Amino acid sequence: MKTKQHHFFNNAWKDYPSDINADKCQLVLVFGSSECIVKKEIFEYIKKAYPRAEIVLASTAGEIINDSVYDNTTVVTAIEFEKSTVKCVKTNVHEHANSFNTGNYLIKQLDQDDLSGVLVISDGTSINGSELVDGFNRDNYRQVPITGGLAGDAARFKKTFTGMNDIPSPGNVIAIGFYGKNLLIGHGSLGGWDEFGHERIITKSNQNVLFQIDKKNALDLYKQYLGDYVNELPGSALLFPLSIRINGSDKNLVRTILSVNEEDKSMTFAGNLPEGSKVRLMKANFDKLIEASSTAAENSFSSIGDSKPDLAILISCVGRKLILQERIEEEVEAAKDVLGNDTTITGFYSYGEISPFTKSTQCELHNQTMTITTFTEV
Repeated sequence: MKTKQHHFFNNAWKDYPSDINADKCQLVLVFGSSECIVKKEIFEYIKKAYPRAEIVLASTAGEIINDSVYDNTTVVTAIEFEKSTVKCVKTNVHEHANSFNTGNYLIKQLDQDDLSGVLVISDGTSINGSELVDGFNRDNYRQVPITGGLAGDAARFKKTFTGMNDIPSPGNVIAIGFYGKNLLIGHGSLGGWDEFGHERIITKSNQNVLFQIDKKNALDLYKQYLGDYVNELPGSALLFPLSIRINGSDKNLVRTILSVNEEDKSMTFAGNLPEGSKVRLMKANFDKLIEASSTAAENSFSSIGDSKPDLAILISCVGRKLILQERIEEEVEAAKDVLGNDTTITGFYSYGEISPFTKSTQCELHNQTMTITTFTEV
C-alpha cells in the first residue's frame, strides 16, 4: 500500500514526494473548505493526476494533514493498494424517503464476501446522521467496521458539499467499500469530556429535536447550567454537549446542539435523542480532550492486532476545534505520536463522526469525538 499527498494552500499546490504509480491508484480522498472544494480547477488538477482513480471529496470545518490543522485549504491523499480493491457508491439523500433508506441502500450496494470495511463520507446539513447510521447497520450482515464522518462548513452550519468523480454538491452520501483478506482496518473513537449534574430522562422528543427533560422544558433546564454563557447561545452550546445513554445501553454517546428554538423551548441536536433515554450535561476538559485523541489512536492499533498502519484518517468534531482553538493541533500531534512517523495522516473536522465503540460492535453516530480509522496491507 502506497500513498501520496498534495496540499492546495495559498492558491498553490504542494506535492509531497512518493513513489506511487498514479495510473494504478484506486482511491483519492479530498478534504477542503467549502470555498475551495467546489472550484473546478481543484477537481481538474486531481483528475489529471489520477485519471483512473475513484475521487471522493468533502467540505470541512478544517483540514488535517500530517500533524497540522488548516483552514481554507484542500488536502489530497491518493492511495495505491497492492493486494486490495475498492468500490465507491454515491447517492443523494433526496433520492430516498429518509436518511435511513439512504444508508440502507448504500450498504446493500457494497455487500460482497470479501468486504473488509466501509468508509462513509456524507453530507452534513441535510442528513439525519443517526438514521443514516441505522440504515447502514440494518443489513451489515458481515459485521464489517463502518467508519467515516459528516462533511463540514466551518462553523456556519449552512451548506456542505460532497462528491464522487465530480465537483461536490449538497446532499450526497458516498460509501467506499474495501475488499480483500490482506487489508486490516482498525478504528478508535473517544471524546474526553467531563460529565456533571444529575442523570435525567428525556420525556419528550422528536428524532433529533429535544422538547422535555424530566417533564420540564429542555431549553429552560439547559440554561440553568450555562451561567454567563446563556447570552452566547447557540454558539456556547458547543461547550456543553449532552451525554446520552439509549435504551439501557452501557455506552454513552455525545450529542452536540446545533440550534435552539426560544418559541417552543426546544433544542435541535446533531443526532437523535429517543424518549426514555438518560442524559447528563458535559463540559470541556482541555487536557482530557487531547488525551482522548491519543487513546483513540491506541485503540485503532489494538483492533488490527497492533499492526503498523500505512494510513490513518482522522475525523474530529468542529466543536472540539472551536473549543481547543489555538491548541487544536495538540490533539492531532497526540495521535501522530502514537501512529508514528511512517503513517500517512489525513482527515478533517466534521459535523458528526461515524465509528463503532469497540471491535465487533455496530457503528454509531458520535459528536465531539476524535475518530481514527487505520489501514494496513499485510
